[in-house]
Amino acid sequence: MGLSQIILILIIVALFVLIYFVGASISLWVQALVSGASVGLLNIIFMRFRKVPPKMIVECKIMAVKAGISLSSNDMESHYLAGGNVQRLIQALIAADKANIELNFNRAAAIDLAGRNVLEAVQMSVNPKVIETPLVAAMAKDGIQLKAIARVTVRANLDRLVGGAGEETILARVGEGIVTTIGSADSHKRVLENPDTISKTVLTKGLDSGTAYEILSIDIADVDIGKNIGAELETDRAEADKKIAQAKAEERRAMAFAAEQEMKARVEEMRAKVVEAEAEIPLAMAEAFRKGNLGIMDYYKMKNIMADTEMRSQIGCGKDADEDQTGQ
Repeated sequence: MGLSQIILILIIVALFVLIYFVGASISLWVQALVSGASVGLLNIIFMRFRKVPPKMIVECKIMAVKAGISLSSNDMESHYLAGGNVQRLIQALIAADKANIELNFNRAAAIDLAGRNVLEAVQMSVNPKVIETPLVAAMAKDGIQLKAIARVTVRANLDRLVGGAGEETILARVGEGIVTTIGSADSHKRVLENPDTISKTVLTKGLDSGTAYEILSIDIADVDIGKNIGAELETDRAEADKKIAQAKAEERRAMAFAAEQEMKARVEEMRAKVVEAEAEIPLAMAEAFRKGNLGIMDYYKMKNIMADTEMRSQIGCGKDADEDQTGQ
């Protein structure tokens, strides 16, 4: 391959590059010029080097100019390079301008870069959104459980959209207010008769403070009667008291049984000692005979007394037996 061929190839490549960068850029420049949006040709060409889509920037600039909003293409490029959605930002500015909502580019860019949908926020400022709370259960003072569902109408607050809490916080606060209102009611019937007392009480608490929304109204959609929690608690308490009483009675019975067993053990111990003592009597008598402390006559006298006592015992037992037979 000769030098002339290489030069020819380079010229062809340069022409293609020139057509790609300049040809498309000229078309966008003419489009912007005809639309009244001032975007320089060199600026459009250099957008490709900055990895910014010039077609999107030019179209957004034309859309803003046609809506009567003056914006700089450099600001839109900066917002795109920062990770923002330029097209949605311009649409939000146009929607806010048509709705007479004060919203400048810097605030809209901050809302978009914060991760919130700025166009949806503007639309919600014009057309409030209705969010529904999950089923909230609470118990009145008479022990009856009530289940309520509320619909909250909110409007986006553009001034607090950056750093403000979201819908979850609104729903949590409204649910807490419903529980507090029902719990402070003396009777569940009063809540059923006037469910609007819940919304009135909740609205006075300023639940939208620190959030990105402004609460317009709270409407109770449904109120149902749940369980009789008070009766269930009393039943559980009575059952617990019954079990405690049974446990104490079982403890007393066990203590009485233990005392009885201890008494029987003591009686058996005393009987064993008596038997042991009676077994030592013959040995003591033999020892008394050997030492001369007990004579033969004393021994026979003692035997006679024992025999007389045994006879009297037998006579007494026989008399009782005769009386039993007579009675029968």
